[in-house]
Amino acid sequence: MNNKHVLPVVLTCALPLIALADTGGFVEDSHFSIKARNFYMNRNFLDDRTPQNYSEEWAQGFIGVFESGFTTGTLGFGVDAIGLLGIKLDTGNGRKGGGTLLLEEDSDGAKSQYAKGGVAVKARLSNTVLKYGEQLLNLPVLATSDNRLLPETTQGWLVTSKEIPDLTLHAGHFTALRSRDQSEHDSGRLTALDLIGGSYQFTPRLNGRAYYSDVDDYWRKHYLGATLIAPLAEGYSAKFDFNGYDTKSQGQQRGGVLDNRIWSLSAALTAGPHTVMVAHQRVTGHGNYTYGVDGNSTVFLANSVQYSDFNYENERSWQARYDFDFAALGVPGLTFMTRYLRGTDFHTAQTDDGRAWERDIEARYVVQSGSAKDLSFRVRQASFRSPDRGLDFNEVRVITEYPINFF
Repeated sequence: MNNKHVLPVVLTCALPLIALADTGGFVEDSHFSIKARNFYMNRNFLDDRTPQNYSEEWAQGFIGVFESGFTTGTLGFGVDAIGLLGIKLDTGNGRKGGGTLLLEEDSDGAKSQYAKGGVAVKARLSNTVLKYGEQLLNLPVLATSDNRLLPETTQGWLVTSKEIPDLTLHAGHFTALRSRDQSEHDSGRLTALDLIGGSYQFTPRLNGRAYYSDVDDYWRKHYLGATLIAPLAEGYSAKFDFNGYDTKSQGQQRGGVLDNRIWSLSAALTAGPHTVMVAHQRVTGHGNYTYGVDGNSTVFLANSVQYSDFNYENERSWQARYDFDFAALGVPGLTFMTRYLRGTDFHTAQTDDGRAWERDIEARYVVQSGSAKDLSFRVRQASFRSPDRGLDFNEVRVITEYPINFF
């Protein structure tokens, strides 16, 4: 696919189906939007053991998504399309790399632009939908990352069933993963992934989740999760969240020899505009909790934060977090967050008593009304220190997003 024309191409793929469709809900329920995302990121490495002292990238991205409704009749059909374009604004001169991952590279360094896209067809019977093609997913065992300029995408089929009230079931098979900063079809090196699972809303305040995945020649994973929200008094509430994975390598063991468990438990108290959260996370067994080939957001854990996941072998980690909503002071749309995490006792090739800490600070503002409604500005700062991992650095991200909804 010509990188210069991804957005027009994916829409062109959809237009013939729109023209042929029995109008009904196919057209009436269709949505098309483009999110313009401007992303600046730098990392200042303070430890001379790292090969690069400083990394910096600034880029403009466009994320175009078309989602049709379904044709009328017992069996409805539809089509979704996605087009992604990244444009270099500034980097180079030894600044590319170091984990910024905003722009695709070639032999000459960061490309001036790169693009990717794809189409998925879908069918609906009753409250069950089968979708095949290029997709964005956010499941505990397959989650495409959207924390850089452009999101990852994955290709395969997924069945989503909501036939039973409060129960959502998923089953799928995927054969390719396109990385955040790559336009190649399977730059994520996914072999084949099968998944099954679902979530159940036991009560309006209690949700439970269970999933299983099998990644050929990498690993199999079991996941369990639960969330409980408990109102306490006027303006007060508590939230408890549990997430856990069991991972074991298999086949060619391309992700290493693994046989481990990782879990996290968080408790948050909200009092008016204030929210205070504490969390504990623990790894047991052999190897780190490993992910990536199954999506770089497949880490539904409390202590997976801006940089670190605190997921090394035997690692124990704690987190303290504070959030404030400035709507209470007459500035709706402005929020603030800060958190501190410390990990201990992790095992690496160099130590059996590793230590690490991370501090994150974030301010975000979303325009509430007018022609710029939903325009958002976000500034994120992180500091990470771990002599045992050979990493000491400070990081800054500045992200501006403007969603444009056409219909």
